[in-house]
Parts: sequence; structure tokens; C-alpha cells
Amino acid sequence: VAQLKNFGLDCIIKKVNVDLKDGLEASARAARYLALQEAADEKSAVAVFLGHTRDDQAETVLLGLARGSGTRSLSGMAPHNGVYVRPLLEITRDQSERYCEEVKLQYWSDPHNENPDFSRVRVRNVALPALETSIGPGISEALARSAHLLRDDADALDHWAKAEELALDLLNLDCAYLEKLPRAVRTRLIRAAIYAAGAPAGMVTMEHVSGVEALITAWSGQGALNLPGGVKVARISGRLSLLQHRP
Repeated sequence: VAQLKNFGLDCIIKKVNVDLKDGLEASARAARYLALQEAADEKSAVAVFLGHTRDDQAETVLLGLARGSGTRSLSGMAPHNGVYVRPLLEITRDQSERYCEEVKLQYWSDPHNENPDFSRVRVRNVALPALETSIGPGISEALARSAHLLRDDADALDHWAKAEELALDLLNLDCAYLEKLPRAVRTRLIRAAIYAAGAPAGMVTMEHVSGVEALITAWSGQGALNLPGGVKVARISGRLSLLQHRP
């Protein structure tokens, strides 16, 4: 704080409460972004600059691979995402730290970054070094490059799916039409349809999407599906019908 004031910069200090419902890592991250958004709103900021580096990107991609994530998750962190801007994604953590030392800029290291209880810390301190040793140098750079390539693909698929979404009635979809679409587009439409029917944000999993997709591509007369938020999905006369049950 003192360092920022010496530079003549405003400083906002916010305390957050972490509810731990999604685990410490995820819940703390959500609380940080909420605090950043509140500060941005207070200042009417047009951009919030974040300090993620290429190493952070590589860790994100490797974690996504370990979880069996799709292209959107494997595309890592976007250089621009709404108000958030990440200008350091092309440089390494070491480079950023060396620069700070050269210009006598003090930086803060979160002690949680050395806690092996967190999966990201184990990826950083164990998994990535092991890959560098067994396969060769440049793993972090290669993972970050893959994220960039996958982001282009994910953006194109999202754009295609969005165009379909705008042209269709998401609560009453033609199964024959959906079956002809590429699976990557179809699953995006299914997810959008479930949310359009009233599922809570962030509650739709790939398991839910796959179950609905089976009503389209593996139809054998199966019954309706009950999804988060009271959403019910059924195939009726060749159409996918979605509605929200309100008791």
C-alpha cells in the first residue's frame, strides 16, 4: 500500500469472506474476483490488469488436462476477458520477478503458493519440473502455446453455437437437426438450452449435457431427465422439450 501511495496511485483495500463451499482454492479465487469487480465498479474502471504469467497459463492448462476438460477450459486464461486484461501472459514468472528486482519494485508472494495441499502448487513445484526433466525444456511454453491455439478453436465453436442459439427456440429443439450438427456445437447448444430453461449458473456438468445428448443421438425411448434448478428435459415427437418445474 505504501509503495502504491509513493507512486501517487489510489489504493483500495477490501476484506473478503471465503465460504469454502467449493474448496479453499476456488472459493478464494471467486472472492478475489468479486472484490476486484467491486473496486472496478467503484472507480468506473474500463480495465483491471492482472499479473498472470506464462507459467500460470501452463499450470491452468495442465490442471485442465488432468481433469479431462474441454477446449474452453484448456484454452486457459484469455488475454482480454471483459474488464480483465492480462498483459504478462507472454513472459515467465522469473522474468517478471527479475524486472521487479531491477527497478527496485517490491512484490508480494502469497504464502499459499508454497502450500502443497493445493493442486496448483503441486503442479507448479512437482508436475511441471518432472515433465521438464523427463521430456525436455520448454514444457510451460508449449502448454501456453496450446492454450492459444485452443482458444481460437473454442472461440470459433462458441461463435457458431451462438448463431444457432439465436436462430432456434432453445426450449423446443428439433432432435434431427441437432443430430446433424458437430458434437462440439451440439453440446454447447444443449448447455445453453439447459440454462435458458432456468438451471442455476455454473451447475450444469458434462454429465448432465451427455445425458441430454443421449436423448438426441442414442434415442431408445428413455424417459425424461431431471436437471439442476428443477429443469426437466424430455424427447417428445422428435423434439427436445425443456421446462422448469416450479413446486
